[in-house]
Amino acid sequence: MSNLRRRLKRLVIFLLFFVIFIYLNNTSIFSNDRDRGHLLLAHRGMTQTFTMEDIKWDTCTAERIYEPEHPYLENTLPSIQAAFDQGADVVEFDIKRTEDDQFAVFHDATLECRTDQKGEPTEYTMSELKQLDIGYGYTADDGQTYPFRGKGVGLMPSLTEVLSQFQERIC
Repeated sequence: MSNLRRRLKRLVIFLLFFVIFIYLNNTSIFSNDRDRGHLLLAHRGMTQTFTMEDIKWDTCTAERIYEPEHPYLENTLPSIQAAFDQGADVVEFDIKRTEDDQFAVFHDATLECRTDQKGEPTEYTMSELKQLDIGYGYTADDGQTYPFRGKGVGLMPSLTEVLSQFQERIC
């Protein structure tokens, strides 16, 4: 019986130290910047909202937007500016390498979801990507209408353009 007690005591001590470790590892009490408050992160700038039901990593969110409430398309200079204007502290955006070794600010691995072209961004030069309509695939009614078709031509920025335009915001 004493062997069982010893094991139980060791288990309780282990669990206690484990809980203390988890707490200390996740607390902000040791952070130097605790008084700064929360930061507002804008995911891809000012974006169209969409349903999260049954979403997966490769779901085309442009095909599941709600009725548009603003004119902005994600990962564009206007949407990033709008996010900052609305109080965002940080804007997260996505980049893809282009055929001419530049970086396009674009979310998807392929172009079919949002644009009027097929393939991967790596198969196009930055100049070619800038000619695409990145609003082409957005629909709020299962493809009956496309409210952003023709409005996204030339809006895919390069990483250089984003960094240049928002230089004062770069951490």
